[in-house]
Amino acid sequence: MQAKLMKGNDAIAEAAVMCGCRYFFGYPITPQNEIPEYMSWRMPQVGGTFIQAESEVAAINMVYGAAGAGGRVMTSTSSPGMSLKMEGLSYIAGADLPCVIVNISRAGPGLGGIQPSQCDYYQAVKGGGHGDYRCLVYAPATVQEAADMTQLAFDKSDEYRVPAIILGDGVIGQMMEPVIITEKTPIQTDKSWATTGWKDKSRPRAVINSLSLNPNELEGWNNNRLERYRRIKENEVKYSTVNAEKCEILVVAYGSMARIISSAAEGDIGLFCPQTLWPFPEKELAAYAKGKKAVLCVEMSQGQMLDDVKLSVFNTAPVHFYGRSGGVVPTTEEIMEQIKKLEVS
Repeated sequence: MQAKLMKGNDAIAEAAVMCGCRYFFGYPITPQNEIPEYMSWRMPQVGGTFIQAESEVAAINMVYGAAGAGGRVMTSTSSPGMSLKMEGLSYIAGADLPCVIVNISRAGPGLGGIQPSQCDYYQAVKGGGHGDYRCLVYAPATVQEAADMTQLAFDKSDEYRVPAIILGDGVIGQMMEPVIITEKTPIQTDKSWATTGWKDKSRPRAVINSLSLNPNELEGWNNNRLERYRRIKENEVKYSTVNAEKCEILVVAYGSMARIISSAAEGDIGLFCPQTLWPFPEKELAAYAKGKKAVLCVEMSQGQMLDDVKLSVFNTAPVHFYGRSGGVVPTTEEIMEQIKKLEVS
């Protein structure tokens, strides 16, 4: 199949369609606007449903409804919009519903700016909404990865009945690269829980709910979810490396920052790129970091992934940090200056 030049946002949308997504609910916000725009004409072509909701709050609750009926459903937004979706996301997680949420993040906090940023890491990885819940979080570094991870997110969300987040940024969403997107048959999972009517009285009535006034019952639901999270941590970790085994300075970066650093990963410099931010590749990073002269965590934030890097590396190597915020994208030259300081220290 021939590669097609596509913008990251468009590739995410087309990948979703090609793996069976037939419901999209969203609201405009920069820099992800191309996704709902693309879905507005693409969904009708495949017999799907597109609705521009009156707000991000409305959009995530529409996702709740479609997911509860067993549909493959997606929404997309950018940072302030993701904050508005948090209550609905907690309800979706509490009801054990699969869905995909795309966050093409921008600078913050507050309205911030429309430039790319990685300052939504805490929000995606540590929960964001209320309660004991987790989301699968994928962080693409290329347009091809953005498409591939979108399709993977749908499958894994269905398999484990948890929400999945694609955490990109304005660089990934707006850049254009050659990409191959193939049609992918949705995995077959048991959806007897879906609220599709009760014509078949031989099965229990399907009820979508996250409320229990019985604390023991609610704890049981949480423990069941915790077991699924354990299996996800065991089986779904993804990462990539460049020259990570032989280097002296190991740079840890994800998403668009990883692609900026990858060109410099040679000789004494290596790259470890987490592709799942949750589950975070803790054991794998610890193994690569062991015995290194230094580990440098680089982010377009003031140090949010840094916490997970430090916990993973622990005492196996000294950990340093370099970050820019407010929408400033670090250059390769800037990062090399930081690495040179570590090499001579």
